[in-house]
Amino acid sequence: MALPSKIIVTRFSAMGDVAMVASVLKEFVKQFPSVSIIMVSRPLFKAFFENIPNVQFHAFYPKDKHKGLKGILALKKELALEGADALADLHFNLRSRILAFLLKRSGLQVKQLDKGRAEKKMLTRLKNKVLTPLKPTVERYADVFRQLGFQFVLQHKLEPKKLPLPNLAHALFSDDGSKKIGIAPFAQHPYKVFPLAKMQEVIANLSQENVDIFIFGGGKTEQDQAQKWQALYPNVHNTIGRFTLKEELALIANLDLMISMDSSGMHMASLMGVRCVSIWGATHPFAGFLGHGQSLDDCIQVAHPNRPNSIYGNKACNCDGIEAIDLVTPEMIINKIKQII
Repeated sequence: MALPSKIIVTRFSAMGDVAMVASVLKEFVKQFPSVSIIMVSRPLFKAFFENIPNVQFHAFYPKDKHKGLKGILALKKELALEGADALADLHFNLRSRILAFLLKRSGLQVKQLDKGRAEKKMLTRLKNKVLTPLKPTVERYADVFRQLGFQFVLQHKLEPKKLPLPNLAHALFSDDGSKKIGIAPFAQHPYKVFPLAKMQEVIANLSQENVDIFIFGGGKTEQDQAQKWQALYPNVHNTIGRFTLKEELALIANLDLMISMDSSGMHMASLMGVRCVSIWGATHPFAGFLGHGQSLDDCIQVAHPNRPNSIYGNKACNCDGIEAIDLVTPEMIINKIKQII
């Protein structure tokens, strides 16, 4: 059977997962330059794919024209006009599975993500926990393309690519002699967030060095916190609310190092080829969500028999009366950063 020449790829959310898909597609189009990709995701995430050749973005609007079964039928009709011959379902949720069923009936070859739920359950259960590295999520994504017949090999290496800075950022990056460090101190779930008072200790310490610190995140509460740090310490810059996602990626591409939770900040750094020191609490890099090309040696974590207790960090992970993320100290992070820079 001939290899597909035009593939629809679906991954609707979340931000970190979509960024990982972009990292995979960057490598795929290099190895298979004759193949066209139609990437279906939420419009916010279009920025992840704008610098990847042969990738056409198709926006998915789950709260508007693509809402419910009627909306999925409309999306199927839109995609049917693209002339694709295969679908790579990299989400495997209810919406993507319905879409896959409809497109398969139209004659497309369909392959879907294996999320590895059974082994993830063994990794996160409290009794008889099997603490062993699982297949990286990016490899699970690559497997779907392999099922379509492609001899696809991920390199698992960071590929730095400087992007032009947005105009508003030129002054922030004007000191050629300082190291540029990004910090993404927030996450969707509180059990993945390093306590902000402790993160402030990290920022206070780094601000005394020859560095410029850039705080990344989203939302009013996070913006207010970043603004507070900017007012308190020299060479600390709040990026929240000032730049689009596309512009944030350009900022990250010009960093020397990123500091992040187990969150989208890490995966955005990977997409831009930037080394990331990541901080882990209730979750664990063994679950397969370490940033593509990042090193386990750059993961800041403290061993405890209850870790991990969830894949997404949406459950409290109490360790001898202390939340798992609280076992990490500011000194661990500071020492690691100084070791690198």
